[in-house]
Amino acid sequence: MREYKFSFYKNRKILFMISLVIFAIGLVFNIIFGTKLDLQFTGGALIKYSYSGDIVDSDVKSLVEFTTAKAVDLRNDQTDSNEPKTILLSFSGTEAISLEKQQELTAALSEKYPDGNWELATACCIDPSMGQSFFFKCLICIILTFLLLTLYIAIRFKKIGGWSAGAMAIVALLHDIIMVYFTFIICKMPLNDNFIAVVLTILGYSLNDTIVIYDRIRENRRILGPKAELRDLVDRSINQSLGRTIHTSVSTFISIAVVFVMGMVYNLHTITSFSLPMMVGVVTGCYSSVCIAGPLYVMWCERKHKIEKDAPSAVEKVVESQS
Repeated sequence: MREYKFSFYKNRKILFMISLVIFAIGLVFNIIFGTKLDLQFTGGALIKYSYSGDIVDSDVKSLVEFTTAKAVDLRNDQTDSNEPKTILLSFSGTEAISLEKQQELTAALSEKYPDGNWELATACCIDPSMGQSFFFKCLICIILTFLLLTLYIAIRFKKIGGWSAGAMAIVALLHDIIMVYFTFIICKMPLNDNFIAVVLTILGYSLNDTIVIYDRIRENRRILGPKAELRDLVDRSINQSLGRTIHTSVSTFISIAVVFVMGMVYNLHTITSFSLPMMVGVVTGCYSSVCIAGPLYVMWCERKHKIEKDAPSAVEKVVESQS
């Protein structure tokens, strides 16, 4: 029976500890930096300028804050093409930037960089109530996804304890979401629609790896019979599907890494803020499917079996005490 190379169940404490250490590091950064929500969720004002030439982001940020008397987040999208460069100014709060302030800001930027050909491209205000509504809708979407995934696994793998398998798969997915969340925190990226997109993508990607392992467990259970010890059965199944899981993850990681590099080269913030967390999610998704879901599933099933086994003896003790 022991044909596998590595015992994931035997080394589960080490594997769990790796995740806990990373969680602790992420929690420290979260306490230091805090959780920052994008204007899509909190509401605020957005102003977009087009310009030419070279600027210093920190100088522009200071100038904008001095002119508007508001804190601002500046995102500079510069490319090597002949198209005009753009900067996006994000102001949190409930008040829009007045037309007079916009004109005053344009004049200040033109005075600071006279060869910049500054032009106001867009200016808009996001209602905080709309942002909050969008945020809660995203949360509902994620919760519904969890419920549907659990139901799917419970039905598909009912022969190996469907609800137990589904519950442990969800724990592994929560592991991946937390890792992605800490990536945004550590990199000081605000939580926005990219975060929701990454989470939903990782849910499907990571679950696919977990399902492959569960499918192998179900097949080995059919081949080896009910007498095979569960922990050995799971270790065998994980090792049999390990090569496929790693190859798929590496291929996906390389593809996303290329996108990330191109985003960095052309300073495409929207692309990099999606591809960087996705790379982390691919790695943690592979890790959780292989090192978290399987050992947790064994622990859950063995504890459940122990409770069911001890239940009759507990009843007998109550009867004996009453007699």
